[in-house]
Amino acid sequence: MSLLSKSLLYFALGLSVCTAAHADNSVRNKEIADRFASCDKNRDGKLTKEEAKGCMPRIYDHFSYIDTDNKGYVTVAQIQALASK
Repeated sequence: MSLLSKSLLYFALGLSVCTAAHADNSVRNKEIADRFASCDKNRDGKLTKEEAKGCMPRIYDHFSYIDTDNKGYVTVAQIQALASK
């Protein structure tokens, strides 16, 4: 993944490039998991576009990019995997 792609992904996740670039993977993954959990209103482990809209607007804006399987939801693992590329 190019530096530009990584920067755009970090922006989409609401993480600063500087912080994310220097953060330990476990710290970054915990931050993502915590934000995801606060948005997953029905606690099903899936974040729909509607759930993201009010809580994670950048994920909402880039939802189709993250939801590569077009299932109508994203998981914390998908977001973490993209962030680690």
